[in-house]
Amino acid sequence: MAEITLKAQKREQFKKSISKALRKSGFVPGIVYGHNEANIPIKATELSLRPIVFSSEAKAIKLEIEGETQPINCILKDTQFDPISGRLIHFDLLTLKAGEKITIEVPVILKGTAIGVKEGGLLQHILHKLEVECSSQNIIPHIDVDITNLQIGDSIKVSDIKIEGVRILNDETSAIVAVIPPTVTTAEAEAATTTPETAEPEVIGKGKKEETEES
Repeated sequence: MAEITLKAQKREQFKKSISKALRKSGFVPGIVYGHNEANIPIKATELSLRPIVFSSEAKAIKLEIEGETQPINCILKDTQFDPISGRLIHFDLLTLKAGEKITIEVPVILKGTAIGVKEGGLLQHILHKLEVECSSQNIIPHIDVDITNLQIGDSIKVSDIKIEGVRILNDETSAIVAVIPPTVTTAEAEAATTTPETAEPEVIGKGKKEETEES
């Protein structure tokens, strides 16, 4: 798994006005937690967080906090974005401990070109991330899903994905990707593929929320 270094500073004040001032100066407030240890409020530049937050794969983070001699191994656990501007306003990091079981979201990457798409079908990528449980030493950066053999009417469900040492927590009946006939209406396609936990499917083509202030 790829590792990236993130430099941060501790935060001492947690008022809403302070957080707004941080963002105006190019910083994003965050928190580090895990292993029943005290949470560490931190701040990092928005620019340094981009390769971590806007990435196509999960990454291990080597967190270097100013004034601390030892880096902290962690992963990105949660993010919050402004609902209007879309800017990152808060992030959570989870510390890693050897042998510990963790739960993370892993991006799904589609591989190949489906036979059904070549025949005129429409490809729908329904689940872009999967929630998985694995050991901190067996974190996978992404999940590859081969769609080459999908014909019109076929789909790949969560239950079809098997990865040694990794347990997928999503509903096993949920479709990850499907190829639908070009004559199927949008409403019919949604009814056929949407489960309670899936968002609106993305038709690829033919051929968090506000910050919760720490007290």
